[in-house]
Amino acid sequence: MSDFVQTRHEPPTSLDRPREIVVVCSPLRSNVNLSRIVRTVTCCGITRLIACGNPKIDSEIARDGLDTLDFQVRRSLAPVLDKLRGDGFRLVGLEQTTGSVSIHRYEFDRRTALVVGNERSGIDPDVLAKLDDVVEIPVWGLPHAYNVATATSMALYEYCRQFPRG
Repeated sequence: MSDFVQTRHEPPTSLDRPREIVVVCSPLRSNVNLSRIVRTVTCCGITRLIACGNPKIDSEIARDGLDTLDFQVRRSLAPVLDKLRGDGFRLVGLEQTTGSVSIHRYEFDRRTALVVGNERSGIDPDVLAKLDDVVEIPVWGLPHAYNVATATSMALYEYCRQFPRG
């Protein structure tokens, strides 16, 4: 007999300081994916997400954290990235590229802007040129890449593992 008792929906773990990561999304094809990213962002205690295009959030998927999120919509990524770099953020793409680093070996800066690409086309070449680093999540089976919402969740979890108290 185990000593485990389910304790679902406990209050969030408090952070010693606010998280200094911003998630920046290319225009996504699926509002379901964006809504799942929003849910992960807020579960991680991240307070800022910038989305490009015409995003719509499904509150049933995003759940309760949407009220705590600074959700910004912009037309294009390039000016957003220039501003974030000027504000001291390291621009990190989540993408499979020739020069990407495995997330297993990557050390995030506390002040990171995580750039997420489109489900089909990934991160545009002009945006890739602006990035400081690109990380990828290894895949051991098919298909050759994780879903954008899943990959974003994995990357944010790794960031939070590296900075567990904020």
